[in-house]
Amino acid sequence: MYNKFGQFIEGKWQPSSSKETYDVINPATEEIIGKASKASPADVNKALKSAEKGFLTWRKFSPWDRAAIIRKIADLMRKKNNELAKWMTLETGKTFAEGLAEVNGSADIFEWNAEETKRIYGQTVQSRFENTRVIINYEPVGVVAALSPWNFPLVLAARKISTALAAGCSVICKPDVITPGTVMELVDIINQCGVPPGVVNLLSGDPASIASQLISSDIVKKISLTGSTRVGKIILKQASEKIQRVTMELSGHAPFIVHEDANVEKAVDMAMAAKYRNNGQVCISPSRFYIHESKKKEFTESFVDKTLKLKIGNGMDKGVQLGPITTKKRLEEIEKLVEVTKKEGAKILCGGKRPAGFNKGYFYEPTVFDNVKDNFKIMTEEPFGPLTPLLTFKDFDEVIKKANNQVAGLAGYVCTKSMDLATKTSEALETGMVAVNTPFISNAETPFGGIKQSGYGREGGSIGIKDYLNVKYTHLGFTS
Repeated sequence: MYNKFGQFIEGKWQPSSSKETYDVINPATEEIIGKASKASPADVNKALKSAEKGFLTWRKFSPWDRAAIIRKIADLMRKKNNELAKWMTLETGKTFAEGLAEVNGSADIFEWNAEETKRIYGQTVQSRFENTRVIINYEPVGVVAALSPWNFPLVLAARKISTALAAGCSVICKPDVITPGTVMELVDIINQCGVPPGVVNLLSGDPASIASQLISSDIVKKISLTGSTRVGKIILKQASEKIQRVTMELSGHAPFIVHEDANVEKAVDMAMAAKYRNNGQVCISPSRFYIHESKKKEFTESFVDKTLKLKIGNGMDKGVQLGPITTKKRLEEIEKLVEVTKKEGAKILCGGKRPAGFNKGYFYEPTVFDNVKDNFKIMTEEPFGPLTPLLTFKDFDEVIKKANNQVAGLAGYVCTKSMDLATKTSEALETGMVAVNTPFISNAETPFGGIKQSGYGREGGSIGIKDYLNVKYTHLGFTS
């Protein structure tokens, strides 16, 4: 399946200079999907030079011309939605329906940035001097290294590539080795839409070595990373040597708060949608559930009942709601965390094991815990899977203190009928994003990102493009 692709450099697909490849595994069957090209250091250097030339070309395109090309990409993605969704299901294990939703969301991101291209506004400031003028302009930062993970391979690559293109930057995208085909298909679409050679490049292979070589280059002026806090700290140390611009969206550990006045059934439906999307392998997935003590019994019974009814299986099969965990390593980490949580004293209300009837695949039952305490490992370590710890609280101050007692600060969820309580909770939560009475946070038109050790900078919305632009101030004096 990967034969038609490879490394994308200078506007064309080509094999690695070393001819090396690596296996890509289908997590639902544990079968090899195919062999993807593995970039060599020489390929990385070639991509850097390609992007450097591409930037000089692309920055000269007018905003309207850039916008037209970026919009074409969005349109072609929608036409090829089935191909893109199939890639995601085969590589990540997520359901085909979720894959289609991700394609649509990714196309929306390209469409949004096509429009933002034409709205990079400068500023004129009234000068204190009669014979001078103060002008502020925005200019593209240069070559961008876009480091994207496997859990949402299309939407996260789309955020980085489309924003870079909109700003007038060139980009080198490094997809994860788990999901190269999804991003390769995207880059192939981009190539069909008239983006000049060198403007968009793709390097497939070992993430650590490729990232390190990109960051160590003077050619790269900005890094956009979505990944774990651990990896983020490594990248930051490397980037500091070059004083490179960095946008980082890192790990989360989102609180889900159900207040005393909440509609429990709506809260449960909201929790189901937010928690089990992509099998909980989501940085904004709710992973610490705080239920008001008066609502705990009702919420728990309903949530467990609906969890037990979820259909597990191959994401390509109709009616499947939960696919496999994406990697064997992640599955084993989830199993270890479940065992630790049990030993610490938690009670398993459902799940807690691999499901029966599957001879192959990295499947795991969605698991709900009761009798969880704040000092349990699952409350401090992001589970990144279908694990749900349930706790109670008595009052507002208590739940806010518990929710904020975490180094991560990406997202939070709130259920309440009160506008006053919704506002107070949102303002009190130490997170970059809050969803009140809705499971949806990520949209093309909204700024995505966190605070604390969840990173900094934003992707999406009207401010996302600013991280790909330099500010230039000119104090213009008249000669006569």
